[in-house]
Amino acid sequence: MLLILALAAALETAPKDLAVTGVVVRKTKERSTAILSSGGKTRVVAVGDSAFGGRVVTVNAEGVTLDYAGERLVLRLQSALQAAAANPQRPAPPAARAAAPGAAPEDPSTPARTMQRADVQRRLGDEIPRILAETAVTPVMADGHVVGVQVARLAEGSLLTDAGLRAGDIITQVNGTDIDGMGTLIGLWPRLQTATELRAVITRNGQPVSLVVSLK
Repeated sequence: MLLILALAAALETAPKDLAVTGVVVRKTKERSTAILSSGGKTRVVAVGDSAFGGRVVTVNAEGVTLDYAGERLVLRLQSALQAAAANPQRPAPPAARAAAPGAAPEDPSTPARTMQRADVQRRLGDEIPRILAETAVTPVMADGHVVGVQVARLAEGSLLTDAGLRAGDIITQVNGTDIDGMGTLIGLWPRLQTATELRAVITRNGQPVSLVVSLK
């Protein structure tokens, strides 16, 4: 009986809304990372990290396994492709359809800017710990579907703010790809590393606008 109560207490520490919203799988399993979200908070974790009361045991393409006092909790990641296969007739969400490439004008208060690729890479290396600690994003739903991610909190003075992002912005599209979840946003990373221009369509103060950064 005591064992059952202990296991029940351990499972109660796992938030009911805990979800995995994206993964980055690397050849070295220990270097794979995942994004967990619960209660409006977001954490980027790797194997061995503690998050939301549990310890990360595995990270793979299917999802994340956490340990809660000896009990394993498996969180499955449903990709945009899996969702589309499950419901091929589902129309694109209205917000995503409206955010066609080039459809959103640039925000006059945030003009296009140019950054040096080497400087961006250097700053990412220096700032990633602070960005992960001080930045929070949450999915935005419309008609039961994720239509973007909102930057709820932002690391001021970081590469993100220098690129034009502000707290409250809702990212709906990046370089022509609709952002229907954190998994999609993370999946863009390999392509963005070689891009010469980054163009994000965001909703700011209720209006769609574009943020443009050229990389030299």
